[in-house]
Amino acid sequence: MPETATFRIPKRRQHVSTARQRIRKALADWGITDELADAVTLSANELVTNAVAHCRTSYAEVEVTLTVDGAELLLEVSDPDRDRLPRPHDSGPDEECGRGLALVAALADAWGHRQESYRKCVWARFTLAERLEAAHAPSGS
Repeated sequence: MPETATFRIPKRRQHVSTARQRIRKALADWGITDELADAVTLSANELVTNAVAHCRTSYAEVEVTLTVDGAELLLEVSDPDRDRLPRPHDSGPDEECGRGLALVAALADAWGHRQESYRKCVWARFTLAERLEAAHAPSGS
């Protein structure tokens, strides 16, 4: 059975750190640490920051969902601005922003987005290597 953690934060920059803390705690509760926890947390930081910065709906909330199902972890960040879809672009060397989606693409095994009836969701999928190894390890003797 999948394990899921879901929470919402107000669409304000000062709440991005709250999202990072909640994600770190959920990952630690599931025993996910080290580099993978860093990759998921950094990806979540980028996706939540994008939702906060680009959602044009006033007084919105950003929803974050983490789901662990077998050897897969799915990070989903949703906001109510369903028509403003993420678009990666090449940032110049002097630009201070615009690299978040490229970073997520580099850290995650896959990423994408979907439009729902009243919101959009940007997601990133990660493989839990230690769970794969445990599943394929021979039984103890």
